[in-house]
Order: sequence, then C-alpha cells, then structure tokens
Amino acid sequence: MDSFVAESTADTRFAAMLMSVFAVMAAILASVGLYGVMAYVVKQRGSEIGVRIALGARRKDISGLIVGKGMTLALTGVALGLLLSLGLTRPLSSILYGVRSVDATTFSAVSVIMIVVAFLATYVPARLASRIDPLGVLRHE
Repeated sequence: MDSFVAESTADTRFAAMLMSVFAVMAAILASVGLYGVMAYVVKQRGSEIGVRIALGARRKDISGLIVGKGMTLALTGVALGLLLSLGLTRPLSSILYGVRSVDATTFSAVSVIMIVVAFLATYVPARLASRIDPLGVLRHE
C-alpha cells in the first residue's frame, strides 16, 4: 500500500519540488539583477554623490537615497507580482496540495522574503556609494 501511495503522489511531489527550485532560482536572479542595476546607478551617479558628500550630505543620507531607489523598484515588482499571481492561482490550484489557491500567509511570506532579499541586494551598493571619496571625484571631474 505504501508503494501505491508513493507512486500516486510522485507527480504532484515532483511538480512541487520543481516549482520550489524555480522559485529559489527566480529569487536569486531577482537579487542579482537588482544588485547589478543599483551598482550601475551608483557608478553612473558617482560624481553627483561625491558632490553631495562634498557639500555636506551625511553618508547615512546617501545610503538612504540608494536604498530608497532600490526599494521603490522592489516594491513595485512585488506589487505587480502579487497582482499577477492572484490571476494565475486558478490554473495552478490542481497542484497546490494542502494550500488554498489564495492563501494570505503564503502571499505575505513570499512578499516579505522578496523585500528582504531586495534590501540586502541594495544595501551593498548603498554602502559603496556612501564611501565615495569626494576629493577623488572632484579631481576626476
């Protein structure tokens, strides 16, 4: 009987495992992409950031500027993702075992995880931006 039950649920377990792997890969790709965009923004705006620091901006404000820009992108992505996922839960409800098609706990947990991942991805470029040497930037210009 155990082997019969294992064989009958193998397809569902495989689909769930495959979706989990794809979800983790999507989170990694999203964080690497956001990190790349924010690092590029810091590189492009390096002279502006250096001038801001030279004029008296605190490093905390510079970090807040970069993190704020990244989190705006991330929150927009999470909001669009929630809207799209609400529309796609009906077709996927056949492989969601033990979870309702619209589960608030799952949606909340995934949203929080993505926001934390986005914060970590924007934190490193923000720290680099706050450590820009204003004299070096002004000499370069």
